[in-house]
Amino acid sequence: MKPTTLLLFAFLSIGLVSCNQNKTSEKKTMSETELIAKAKAIHQNVITLDTHCDINVNNFTDSINYTQDLDTQITLPKMKAGGLDVAWFIVYTGQDSLNASGYEKAYANAIAKFDAIHRLTKEIAPNDIALALNSEEVRRIHSEGKKVAMIGIENGYPVGEDLSRVEEFYNLGGRYMSLAHNGHSQLSDSNTGEENDEWLHNGLSDLGQQVIVEMNRLGMMIDVSHPSKKAMKDMIELSKAPIIASHSSARALCNHSRNLDDEQLEWLKENGGVVQTVAFQSYLNKEKDDARTEVEIEVAKQVADSLGMEWLEREQVMALPTLERRAYFEQYRKLIPLRDKKLEKLPELPPEVDVKDFVDHIDYLVEKIGIDHVGISSDFDGGGGIKGWSDASETFNVTLELVRRGYTEAEIEKLWSGNLLRVMDEVQAVAQKIQSEATSS
Repeated sequence: MKPTTLLLFAFLSIGLVSCNQNKTSEKKTMSETELIAKAKAIHQNVITLDTHCDINVNNFTDSINYTQDLDTQITLPKMKAGGLDVAWFIVYTGQDSLNASGYEKAYANAIAKFDAIHRLTKEIAPNDIALALNSEEVRRIHSEGKKVAMIGIENGYPVGEDLSRVEEFYNLGGRYMSLAHNGHSQLSDSNTGEENDEWLHNGLSDLGQQVIVEMNRLGMMIDVSHPSKKAMKDMIELSKAPIIASHSSARALCNHSRNLDDEQLEWLKENGGVVQTVAFQSYLNKEKDDARTEVEIEVAKQVADSLGMEWLEREQVMALPTLERRAYFEQYRKLIPLRDKKLEKLPELPPEVDVKDFVDHIDYLVEKIGIDHVGISSDFDGGGGIKGWSDASETFNVTLELVRRGYTEAEIEKLWSGNLLRVMDEVQAVAQKIQSEATSS
């Protein structure tokens, strides 16, 4: 190295150290009041976007709907209270038999959920929330002071064996879709096959490959959160556009098949996609979650016994007929406040998974694949929610923790919405190119 280069390097190093020291000093000297004020200003300035919020069609009626403060984790009042601007409502279908009867029931379920979301934005609360189909509409609706609804499809099972349904779902507003959920679909293997190393397609099926091509053509983002690792690899190799993981975290920090390992993260980075870190307890810190859950279950059993309620394990509940299962869940929901009161009185209660655990995953992902490839999701009303971000009304706490850790406003904007909207723009640009080339050929 030349002497002049060495001197320049030393000068720059001193400057960098000085800059970092100033930043650290600024963080140390900032009071809690100043820190909160800074976080509030940033939270107000950026568009906050959550890519995964499940829905129940029973909450989209004239008498019961999201204009009310329901006991769901996401409603319009909760979005307003927490400053959550954009919610991706999910057309979710559980996995069932791979036959014509199963496909038709799944299709009917999907259409009912599409209809519910449209009903919210067109009939129930059109002055409060509107459906967006692209990033330009997100920004326009947000500038008008409304909340933004977007639609994601969790499990391609309702496609059945009819490829035209992909375009039908796109025309209904679906802007991302995963090809499997918990269990292998006709399109793709699921991450759940990892438990016993049992696979149906060894990745994507032939029809699944056609669906990926069709999603590229239409401009629908490919979601890899539930499909298997091999299926993800197949999707990346086949796709001409970036992909997303709509609600997954870092497997290096929490070894769960729903999370992405370092190799998958590298694939996603090279592909130009984004992983939406998910606020799901058992995907963030399993040891912490297991310890807390064990105590919660014991206390819940005591409460159930005092109420004369039969306690059923989760597998038993899921095996019940639909109406009986719903009735059991209704009973269980009433039990929770009583359980929580008893938990408050327990000494040495194991801590809950919280916002710090969540942002630990964001930190890891940013360090591993860069700030441009990381986003945020909750999985509210689908099992998600942590201490500090237990529902949409607490959304600000995520921004506050990011500010505590030194993230800038520009970085927080990317995490909350910029990265996801950038990927959507790129996916739609690829679709325009494909369609243009097909027209001219």
